[in-house]
Amino acid sequence: MDNVVESVKPVASVREKPSKSGFWLVVLGAALWGVDPLFRIILLDSLTSTQIVLLEHMIIVVFVAPVLWKNRYELRGLRMRHVVALLFISWGGSAIATILFTMGLANGNINAVLLLQKLQPLFAIILARILLKERLPKNFSKLFLLAIIGTYLLTFGFAVPVGHWNDFVKVGSLFSLGAAALWGGSTVMGRLMVGQMKYETVTSLRFILALPLLLFITWGEGGVWSLPIGSTAMVWVSLNLVGQALLPGLLSLLVYYKGLTTTKASVATLAELSFPMVGVLINWIAFREVITQPQLIGFILIWVALFAISRQDGETTLV
Repeated sequence: MDNVVESVKPVASVREKPSKSGFWLVVLGAALWGVDPLFRIILLDSLTSTQIVLLEHMIIVVFVAPVLWKNRYELRGLRMRHVVALLFISWGGSAIATILFTMGLANGNINAVLLLQKLQPLFAIILARILLKERLPKNFSKLFLLAIIGTYLLTFGFAVPVGHWNDFVKVGSLFSLGAAALWGGSTVMGRLMVGQMKYETVTSLRFILALPLLLFITWGEGGVWSLPIGSTAMVWVSLNLVGQALLPGLLSLLVYYKGLTTTKASVATLAELSFPMVGVLINWIAFREVITQPQLIGFILIWVALFAISRQDGETTLV
């Protein structure tokens, strides 16, 4: 465990003084994930969850492969713990977690799926304290509680979800819980790796290393490729695939990892709560669902917490 911390400290000590812009880059990267379900739900009409994730990764690899080739010298000297971190990020956070989240959207209650994603900070904070020895910001627990209350209001409003517990034991909810754990862990592993190589390299390895696993899973699944017949339908599916791959896929992670270079993993995972807020806005714009009073209050509470944390200094101090 100490070796992991030692591998991060030297790099952190030579960086420039961290700026608050890094925190907001993480917020922006996570916010772009909010448009992800809009593409993914449409694609589920034609493809399986695994097929969607595979095609998404194949498109992204075309763009990131030249980046890895250019920065291939950064692969020299990687130790086993770095390889494990990269495999966790790519196989767990990129491949398996995305499949689980897509399956959750297809098989679960959307409110339950989104609420369970709020458990990501708990997984990330525990791992950040254990692996990276991070000191939490001042009043972090109070701000974290404020953000959790906000996400609760976004999901359930003022109601107590006593009558909704059946939604949380369905298969879709279990898929979402698994995705939350893997994405929370990937936040910590990503923070470790951006201390060893450029964020562009980490992003490229995330998708490239996941591709063989996705090919194997898709082949083993044996699902029928029921692509739509007709030029118009095919173009529509193709545009959704490209949009899904490049906007909430590649672009969001480039922005996210750039911000992560100067942001603690435990703080970054709270910044990622911008994802549900964007989800509410997408529902309002795309599906004409009016934002309710509790949702508006939840929106404000989360942003108050994010703003308070961004105002603090020494976000990247390691102990």
